[in-house]
Amino acid sequence: MQERLFTPGPVEIPHRVREVLARPIVHHRTEEFKKAFLEVRELFKRLVDSTSENFVFFASSGTGAMESAILNFFEEGDKVLVINGGKFGERWLKLAQHWRLNPVEYKLEWGKSADPQRVEELLGQNPDCKGVLYQISETSTGAYHPYKEISKVCHERGILSVADAITAMGVYHIRPEEEYIDVLIGGSQKALLLPPGLSVLWFSQRAKESLKDRAFYFSIKKELSKQMEGQTAWTPAISLILALKESLSMLLEEGMDKVERRHTSVALATRRAVESLGFKVFPEKPSVSLTVFELPDAEKVRRDLIRLGIRTAGGQDHLKGRVIRISHMGVSPMDGLLAVGMLEVALKRNAFDVELGSGVRAYSQSLIESKVW
Repeated sequence: MQERLFTPGPVEIPHRVREVLARPIVHHRTEEFKKAFLEVRELFKRLVDSTSENFVFFASSGTGAMESAILNFFEEGDKVLVINGGKFGERWLKLAQHWRLNPVEYKLEWGKSADPQRVEELLGQNPDCKGVLYQISETSTGAYHPYKEISKVCHERGILSVADAITAMGVYHIRPEEEYIDVLIGGSQKALLLPPGLSVLWFSQRAKESLKDRAFYFSIKKELSKQMEGQTAWTPAISLILALKESLSMLLEEGMDKVERRHTSVALATRRAVESLGFKVFPEKPSVSLTVFELPDAEKVRRDLIRLGIRTAGGQDHLKGRVIRISHMGVSPMDGLLAVGMLEVALKRNAFDVELGSGVRAYSQSLIESKVW
């Protein structure tokens, strides 16, 4: 039985993208690669609705681009506000501490979303803050942070809005220039529909004015000049860049407004299914990238789903054994129906008092009401 991935990274890779990944490797110092890379850059501009050349790709996971943001836009001792509401907010905090910034922590209970008014208050108490570091979609809890409102607060104060969009890029129609985001970070193995190993960092003109030269491998200055010419400072993730051309084309063919509506519809339908089965959605304001819900013996059910050919993700840290995380990134409505149906089977096999078909019915009804079906 072939396992299906409903994990929040890596995600299922579409057939069109797999075909590109299966092609023979090309050398990166050739006209063939240069032409393809420049085409990828043009497609990425369309993804974020910006004509700016201010973005670079790194051969790294998304964490590499997060570290690049710290090193390229802030100096040692700079004060930054870190929104910490989960495992990945904690990662911003650890990166800031490691590189000797002066982080002010906005600590949230896991599952809670940031309050832009509280961000405003904390910045008022710390007027020397140089930026705010946060997630759009906190994958460990499934919580959504209102990035447009947070970015507006930053813009009005003249500080940098630094958004980890690793599980939001390719899900939400993010327009960084229009929405006042100064640094936007993405990762390949999420809704960009690729294997792990490629990250991207977009930055505003205002952020460009703050560029430092503290990094070596993750230097934006080194990379930007090369990448605008279709080359890279270091050996690139060749196959991933070539495959990104295909995955970006797929997203743009569908249209990012429709992509966001699809994810929203599948997420809402999945939550209704989970609730109809008697379980509680964990975050108070969920991201549409994934559904996180609470249930007893979560790991036992998750392992049984794996035996049934469906791989989901469990909880992290104190949520381990308490929640299941089902990704919607790159998931079609039909795929989502499969996940819900097999969840019902796993629950029934583990003696949960659920009515077979109730989750499928709720899921289907939701998609009919939203006119997806």
